[in-house]
Amino acid sequence: MRLLMAMFKHETNTFSPVPTPFERFFRGNSTALQGDDALAAYAGTGSALGGYIDVAQKHGAEIVLPVAAEAWPSAPVDAQAYERICGLILAEVKKGGYDGILLDLHGAMVTETHEDGEGTLLKRLRAIDPVTPVAVTLDMHTNLYADIVENATVVTGYHTYPHIDMFEAGCRAADILMRTISGQIKPVMAWGNLPMLPHVMRQGTHMDPNKSLQANCIAMESNQALAASLFVGFPHADISNAGLGVVVCTDGNPALAEKLRNDLLDQAWRARAAFVFESEPLQESVARARQMTSGPIVLLDHCDNSASGGTMDTTVVLGEVIRQGLSNAVFYAIYDPEAAQIAAQAGIGANITLSLGGKLAMPAISQASSPIQVSGKVKFVFDGLYRNHGPMYKGVLNDTGTTVVLDTGNIEIIIISQHQEPFDISCLQSVGIDPFKKRYVILKSRVHWRAGFGNMAREVVECNGLGVTTSDYSQLEFKHVRRPIYPLDAL
Repeated sequence: MRLLMAMFKHETNTFSPVPTPFERFFRGNSTALQGDDALAAYAGTGSALGGYIDVAQKHGAEIVLPVAAEAWPSAPVDAQAYERICGLILAEVKKGGYDGILLDLHGAMVTETHEDGEGTLLKRLRAIDPVTPVAVTLDMHTNLYADIVENATVVTGYHTYPHIDMFEAGCRAADILMRTISGQIKPVMAWGNLPMLPHVMRQGTHMDPNKSLQANCIAMESNQALAASLFVGFPHADISNAGLGVVVCTDGNPALAEKLRNDLLDQAWRARAAFVFESEPLQESVARARQMTSGPIVLLDHCDNSASGGTMDTTVVLGEVIRQGLSNAVFYAIYDPEAAQIAAQAGIGANITLSLGGKLAMPAISQASSPIQVSGKVKFVFDGLYRNHGPMYKGVLNDTGTTVVLDTGNIEIIIISQHQEPFDISCLQSVGIDPFKKRYVILKSRVHWRAGFGNMAREVVECNGLGVTTSDYSQLEFKHVRRPIYPLDAL
């Protein structure tokens, strides 16, 4: 058996000023991750591609992997980068001779020329090969389009946010594909979406409404459906189909697929008000945290999350934490390659003053972030390479570039040169910091932090800072999303 696999993943924040060139998909490299190198990078990891590889190897299949491309969320993908990476996949499809195709995609990719990057890729693939079974695994933040579903044999999604079941979702898709190839099953799918934009801060599966919705999907898969996926959508994409969607796959029973799809859509619509997030003023949040006694206390700088397209260089929350005098604290992280280089060149032990952050303009929102003057001692410098401990993306290599810890006396500030959301405890352990010994752990994260730090937090304080991942939709100008849509409109 011969299988074609590929990864091409990007969650696009159309309000983000962070560019998405080809190199962003490959940790700054101008060459793609391919073949044996890609296989070695993802085999045995907690990724959907890792799940594909695991199932394929158990079946003794030959694996062809033309590209494994994944970029941190940012602005629409550069048109040339999109065409180049698509070309690597489609060139292999043209060669033919495959029993099945497995694609690890995101589902919320917008390019400079296509608002549905994944659907466009799949449509092109089917124009070349209309018959080979195609399995697709999508992120829970997929903005679902017809071209995605209509050009795939099966679509599966994650059931957890934070996404700690990517491997399982990949295994589920690969297993369905294998049974399809062998003639055991005949997958059929029904899909639909709703005019609602759930706030990301209310999408976590640690709580309702998404906890119950995903539990229902899992229950369907246990006795009725081959796969049942509810995608909460990615609301920071100003595109027509942004929002919540559902795909259900059954074995040759389209009526059942439609019924289960409708059940999930109805359940989600009834819960729409519970997906709305309300925040408190930043000064009050930090003051409330200051009164808490038992740590670690996690503070979330959630308006500037790089895993949703944030610049990761806004300083409003950091400035307020410093102003109110929080101590025994760690802040992860400020993206500022220039400051990181200055600190690294000064060397460990040097006392320096930096103009930190606030260097990336954010024209899509009305407010701007200014740099903050910070003085401290350079405590740690390293190259930024570390592997995830798990459970999310277990074993995957991260690269934050030149990374520095600046110790102000009260706060240890991590300064990074490449974007990285703090969802894994190794992001702090790799710079010699034990978060369990800190009173305050301040993270530029929204929900994924729970994967690595959730069991540690004694208290959680959501800090309404500044950035293009704001949960205040009134700060964003939606021009292309379908209207009316909840909660932008009173439905």
